[in-house]
Amino acid sequence: MDDLDLSGRPQQLLPPRINLHPTMPSAPSVVFDTPQKPSDQAHVNRMINPSNTRSPSKPIYSDRFIPSRSGSNFSFFGLSSSHKPPSAEGKDDVSSSSAAYNSLLRAALFGPDTPERKEESFSASRNIFRYKTGTKRPMHSITPLGFEEDDAVVAANRGPVKAPRKVPRSPYKVLDAPALQDDFYLNLVDWSPHNVLAVGLGNCVYLWNACSSKVTKLCDLGIDDSVCSVNWAQRGTHLAVGTSNGKLQVWDASFCKRVRTMEGHRLRVGALAWSSSLLSSGSRDKSILQRDIRVPEDYVSKLSGHKSEVCGLKWSHDNHELASGGNDNRLFVWNQHSTQPVLKYCDHTAAVKAIAWSPHLHGLLASGGGTADRCIRFWNTSTNSQLSCIDTGSQVCNLVWSKNVNELVSTHGYSQNQIIVWRYPSMSKLATLTGHTFRVLYLAVSPDGQTIVTGAGDETLRFWNVFPSPKSQNSNSEIGSSFLGRTVIR
Repeated sequence: MDDLDLSGRPQQLLPPRINLHPTMPSAPSVVFDTPQKPSDQAHVNRMINPSNTRSPSKPIYSDRFIPSRSGSNFSFFGLSSSHKPPSAEGKDDVSSSSAAYNSLLRAALFGPDTPERKEESFSASRNIFRYKTGTKRPMHSITPLGFEEDDAVVAANRGPVKAPRKVPRSPYKVLDAPALQDDFYLNLVDWSPHNVLAVGLGNCVYLWNACSSKVTKLCDLGIDDSVCSVNWAQRGTHLAVGTSNGKLQVWDASFCKRVRTMEGHRLRVGALAWSSSLLSSGSRDKSILQRDIRVPEDYVSKLSGHKSEVCGLKWSHDNHELASGGNDNRLFVWNQHSTQPVLKYCDHTAAVKAIAWSPHLHGLLASGGGTADRCIRFWNTSTNSQLSCIDTGSQVCNLVWSKNVNELVSTHGYSQNQIIVWRYPSMSKLATLTGHTFRVLYLAVSPDGQTIVTGAGDETLRFWNVFPSPKSQNSNSEIGSSFLGRTVIR
């Protein structure tokens, strides 16, 4: 039944209207008295109505207190769209008048350019208002042809796909290294910034010049001692040598002269790491000694924390943090002044010898576990958190990060004795290199960052080209295919 007014006549329902004040001024018109060039007129039009012309690649920023109309999410206001199709069942006049009212209200509040409402569920993480309008569109969408996006167009816009880098599967050089020990806890190979390789063989240290292939015998410790670790200083020609008697010797390789001998450890010294003039040594006696070669004392501080032999030591690239790994399955991080570890990681289930700091991201540390663990784990020492873990399937003996690209190499023992090149952070395998018949216990990288050398108990050193050259370096490395062949290091 229709509603009746006071006179008793039927009253017809009318859609609600928005009552505007009769004195409200209308929008002022803009009149230009002077003739203008077409380019000037276009500029003026863009100023009056900036929505007419928008850059296809630049975002449009509005005032920081006034949200962008086209970028905001008006669906949260609950206003229905002005272009809804009529219901098939037919609604009464009240429903249609309500829809008309909502349509008028949308136009009055938000203008004609308001995006249509989309049916979305409310998300607390999304804001209603936006202060930036993204206008980036595919280039073909603004062409006059107006064709639809298809796979061929997308492929053409992306350009040619870069072929994956090929890593040679065979070593370009092999050196015989008699008496190279098959001992997981030792570190017997290191490559100097001056392109000289140091190798501990039995009770002797030999130097191999990668530029001339010349071999030099640096020292002989005698029948009562043996070499357990070698490590080059970051600058200069000094080489640190750890011995089975718990002593540490520093040699000047340019003159084949011993500079000094330092004591302090009771058992063999299997891990060494330089940080400028500070030299850290890790031993089977579970301790780490910090030595300053500028002072007469054998060591300046002693780091205690490991419950078994220390077999891995690496300073970060900024020389602010020292990472240590031990046969107690622990990975510790120390700072320059601490005598107790500032970070402790106990997730590995086997000895931690493999340690590498990323040269690309501050605080990113990689570590590898032994036979019972087989995992490479990544840590953020800035936030004290584990980032990821990957099971390699074999004992992890060494890790080294490329300084040229965001990739790293791992060497393995039981049971596959392989070398793997990884792409970080996806940890996809770029190459798996085989050739050693024993555990690949030793690893070093060339100063140009392109070549690695691996050593194993099969008494061979193998040289592999695994990393690309730096982008700024156009010339070939001094060590390369010109040294093909097999020779003896002593």
